[in-house]
Amino acid sequence: MQVGQDWIRRSKPVTSEVYDTYWRFACERQEIYFRKIDGSPSPWTEDTILGAYRFTNAYRAADRVSQYLIRRVIYSKGECVDPDEILFRVLLFKFFNRIETWELLEHELCSVRWSAFSFKEYDRILTRAIDSGKRIYSAAYIMPVCNAYADGRKHRSHLRLIEKMVRDGMAQRLTVANQMADVFNILRTYPMLGDFLAFQFTIDLNYSALTDFSEGEFVLPGPGARDGLRKVFVDPGGYTDADLVRYVADRQEEEFARCGLRFRSLWGRRLQLIDCQNLFCEVDKYARIRHPNVLGLSGRMRIKQKYNSNGSSPAPWFPPNWKLNEKIRRDRGESASREADDGLFRVFA
Repeated sequence: MQVGQDWIRRSKPVTSEVYDTYWRFACERQEIYFRKIDGSPSPWTEDTILGAYRFTNAYRAADRVSQYLIRRVIYSKGECVDPDEILFRVLLFKFFNRIETWELLEHELCSVRWSAFSFKEYDRILTRAIDSGKRIYSAAYIMPVCNAYADGRKHRSHLRLIEKMVRDGMAQRLTVANQMADVFNILRTYPMLGDFLAFQFTIDLNYSALTDFSEGEFVLPGPGARDGLRKVFVDPGGYTDADLVRYVADRQEEEFARCGLRFRSLWGRRLQLIDCQNLFCEVDKYARIRHPNVLGLSGRMRIKQKYNSNGSSPAPWFPPNWKLNEKIRRDRGESASREADDGLFRVFA
């Protein structure tokens, strides 16, 4: 949080009844996460809303798609990559944001690599998938057509945009960026990448070795988070939306204690700005049922996605520079062997 007299003189935000719900939601959602990876049988919660509807984890990097990106796309075994390869793989995965699409490309191409990229071949594979009735984009958020490269079908415009971003030397510019905001600003210069997508891609690229910035450095709340912020805070006072996300991030231990909650962090890693921002998105949905009288910006009253249990979750794995993976192995009583880490690609080899 910003410090100094100017900050102190700002009027403090005024909270609503949803403020305490924010902390209770974060704590219980994290408990569900640990119960699942510990192999506990379902149901994993007595909260009827959490048990009935789909919500993301308290930590963004712990979500299924983020875990796949980290383990299988960025730090895949057997790959020897340079910065362009890392950038290409992250962008290609994130534009579609769907595991099945990545696995389709891997199956058809054997290896997804920038050095062997062929627009014609990638287009052929994805067009055939669409024509056969397969969905190639995630439903997590809408990916608009890149009008600058419109070519009949959305995926073609995205392939062209990815190709341009790599050819422009973006990877090299990212490696010399001084702060996370610089990464966001580089992404923001490209067509179709508005504030929301540019920020999401900034976080995803920061999981890789291209950049190594603290997740406590920069945040830009998206539409869902802004809806949640309006429900949690009756009056933002002198705080911007980004300030409010920092406000809860800075106060997390104090607020969990005040609510009588024992929050289990991610093996010692506090909730980061991106996590607190995502929690505002999820609490916005949760409050539609728990606090139907509290309206956000959108006025939505229902939660669309029902929860379908897929059983226990595998052991998590996080970016090596977070220094959590050894802690996880010890906590789970697994071998302290470095085999898993040693099998990962050598960056910039």
